[in-house]
Amino acid sequence: MKVSDILRVKGHVLFTVPPQASLLQAVQTMAQHDIGSLVVMEHGKLVGLVTFAEVMQAVAEGEGVLGGHTVSERMDTHHEVCGPETTLDTLRRTMLDSGTRYIPVMQDDALLGVISFHDVAMAVVREQDFENQMLKAYIRDWPEEDGQAGADTARTSAPARN
Repeated sequence: MKVSDILRVKGHVLFTVPPQASLLQAVQTMAQHDIGSLVVMEHGKLVGLVTFAEVMQAVAEGEGVLGGHTVSERMDTHHEVCGPETTLDTLRRTMLDSGTRYIPVMQDDALLGVISFHDVAMAVVREQDFENQMLKAYIRDWPEEDGQAGADTARTSAPARN
């Protein structure tokens, strides 16, 4: 499975913010759309990423107050990126090794989407479900309820002990 497959299922809706926007505006957008990151774009180019982590850091430093920060003051400019042909295994390894929860997907200079760790987990589950279905289809007479029928039969056919 590739990143392009994940984006196809997820969709290509993108939420962006300019670097001069207030951090409060970014938080409001993230809350409104129930997302954990925003891509920071300037003149059509990716310049950073602002995530829940950067927001929480600003709140912690402000002792509970978000303050008047701009996105450019808090955005991560050293973020990982991947391409649409990146494999799920490579993406998963990159996210685990770097501790990254959100990775923008770029093709040349075009932003195609953002993949979250949640998106990766969902893709892994879908892939495993598909493989399980294929294996069960390959094996003839596979029990419908994951071995329950065999367990019930074994219980009822065993002789009673006194």
